[in-house]
Amino acid sequence: MFTTRILAALATTTALALSLSACSGAADAGSGTTGVDAASATSLSAFGDLAALEDAARAEGALNVIALPRDWANYGAVLDAFSEKYPEITITEASPDASSAEEILAADNLAGQDTAPDVFDLGLAVALSSTDRFAPYQVAAWAEIPDALKETSGLYTGDYGGYLAIGYDPDAVPAPTELRDLLGAEYTGKVAINGDPTQAGAAFAAVGLATVQSGSDVSDFQAGIDFFDELNQAGNFVKIDPTSATIASGETPVVFDWDYLNVGYGTSLAGERNWEVVVFPGTGYAGYYNQAVNKDAPNPAAARLWQEFLYSDEGQNLWLAGGARPVRAEAMAAAGTIDAALFAALPAAPAETVVPSEAESAAGAALLGAKWAAAVR
Repeated sequence: MFTTRILAALATTTALALSLSACSGAADAGSGTTGVDAASATSLSAFGDLAALEDAARAEGALNVIALPRDWANYGAVLDAFSEKYPEITITEASPDASSAEEILAADNLAGQDTAPDVFDLGLAVALSSTDRFAPYQVAAWAEIPDALKETSGLYTGDYGGYLAIGYDPDAVPAPTELRDLLGAEYTGKVAINGDPTQAGAAFAAVGLATVQSGSDVSDFQAGIDFFDELNQAGNFVKIDPTSATIASGETPVVFDWDYLNVGYGTSLAGERNWEVVVFPGTGYAGYYNQAVNKDAPNPAAARLWQEFLYSDEGQNLWLAGGARPVRAEAMAAAGTIDAALFAALPAAPAETVVPSEAESAAGAALLGAKWAAAVR
């Protein structure tokens, strides 16, 4: 199983290493109708039960989210399902294409305002560097989340993940079978990554994949930086953030991205553009995105209800429908609550999987901050 491999890779670590419209409810710290100070609640038990948390969130009537593209890991269906379940809570979706780093910047800029984000969805490196912005919260399903995929107090928690993969248009380029194929002339002006690796989790992981596929390990991202330097010098690296639109137009016919996002591109472009996905053999690079509650959330009860929904069986199966691996997958499989057909349809995993530890992730981020811009200038 995916999480089993990650746990093995992290056995020596103690933690996982990876304008909005106005709303009401901030003045009374989201106490709603329950008398509970939602902003200080660290688990569902603070409210008594889920029904009480739902009442408090309905009293706030709003939820501010940020950086949640609707075509990312089935987020559109996730947002719609929450809205259908809780129609009294209006969701404001800000800056859907923002990076993890830009989420934190928005929270800093909007601190103390009703328009601040209530929750975050973050790549590993940014989550690790931003814990002072988070409120600890452990969802009801906390015990079913592997220890290596959650911060011990609940400051941030892995939620959905996958393997870094290569998506490509078979009508535009030959099928790549290994990393260095992408340096060939057939890929001139055709290879893209999802964002800036100093800010975006998917792009950070692309350099991580290049590192391990180049025979190095995640303790030193230099090999990955060197590969993209070489790719850039060959004229093959395209400095365009890929989307379904850029793939459809032919601007980005080869994309480093999470397997579930690449699968999603193919689904959304079915009948318009052929799109294949490959996870290179050998060592793979895996990772989870993390959920966190803003410590200054203007709607703290709704923020916590959102977390409970994401980690419920319904929420976890929605990630699976988007091709992502839900963090509770193994527990749900054992309980018979996972969508077995979708689970079986996930892309094949590599024989060996690595995930950077906290120290390795921090070192990688520092190295990228110092060297990435010069490598791809």
